[in-house]
Amino acid sequence: MKTSPFIYGVAVSGKSFTNREKELEKLTKNLVGGINTVIISPRRWGKSSLVDKAIQQISEGNLNTRIVHIDLFSTSSEEEFLSKFAREVIKSSSEKWEEWLKIGKDFFKQLIPKFSVGIDPETDFSVSFDFGELIRHKDEILGLPQAIAARKKIKFLICLDEFQNLAAFDGYENLEKKMRAEWQRQKDVCYCLCGSKRHMMTDIFDNSSKPFYRFGDLIPLQKIERERWIEFIVAGFKDTGKSISSEAAALIADHMRNHPWYVQQLSHYTWQNTRKTARSEEVSRALEELLRTNAPLYHKEAEGLSGTQINLLKAIAEGVDQLTGTAAMQKYALGTPRNVSKNKTSLKNSDIIDENNGRLEFLDPAFEMWFRAQFLNR
Repeated sequence: MKTSPFIYGVAVSGKSFTNREKELEKLTKNLVGGINTVIISPRRWGKSSLVDKAIQQISEGNLNTRIVHIDLFSTSSEEEFLSKFAREVIKSSSEKWEEWLKIGKDFFKQLIPKFSVGIDPETDFSVSFDFGELIRHKDEILGLPQAIAARKKIKFLICLDEFQNLAAFDGYENLEKKMRAEWQRQKDVCYCLCGSKRHMMTDIFDNSSKPFYRFGDLIPLQKIERERWIEFIVAGFKDTGKSISSEAAALIADHMRNHPWYVQQLSHYTWQNTRKTARSEEVSRALEELLRTNAPLYHKEAEGLSGTQINLLKAIAEGVDQLTGTAAMQKYALGTPRNVSKNKTSLKNSDIIDENNGRLEFLDPAFEMWFRAQFLNR
């Protein structure tokens, strides 16, 4: 049984990685050249796949570079972040756990780390600190990569995903200042900071009043072009002994508005339900399957919204531009202009809508289809 050429839900690689050549080249050159880089894109647009691909290429060609990759999605406190940061930097500095313990003695002056090593150090190794001391001397943690790099004559590449989550921590402003103060002086360490909350990441890195203003090269990730998706889909079918017309492949890209996750998912369902050749009929059936599969998630999403938020989404789905105009506010029961502003902000923060060229739109094309069917009978 052949394996589907279309992958979603995990970082993709190999033939499943498509059309990020320019971004990949720029990111790789930046990180090899020691240029800090900030990547901003909504969730499931291929940000993690791009970073993983760059890291893989850098690892293969730069044996003197140590890679630290931390996902901050589930990190809930400054203490947890600093401990995780220290652990991953220490682990990446050497393949021998005995050297990890030695680092605790050699590189910490104010802090006293407590190490725990299990039967398999690679999966069961932790570092902890006294909380009060950790907060007072966080500069020792943040400066650790450069201290180790200088002593061991190596370089560090540190990738922090969902970086904007740090902004929710108590005392973040102090941490933010400390990070910038320490990291901007590090000559042997390069940072790749990624985030999916565009408004938050933009405020952190493109606001002249914030410490991280112009910290590095800013790469706002865009969607993959329609024509490249068509080529990719047709090739995926061909490589596995099936075929799809260019018109049907275009339908997949158009239905999903070139959204990387959903194009892969709809392509997979179409491929899975095709014996030999996929046409528009197979795409339609696959789209129905995709919406059925994701419906429980969309129900849960909608249940968490207020009545006026639902009404605001109705207006956006029907292409209304003047949301605070009298006609729109009366027709959709949007409340007051203040309600509209508050709901817009809330829906943006929840990654349900975004502003593109001054126009509000759903970030999730499949959720929009489901929403139209449920609330607008379309």
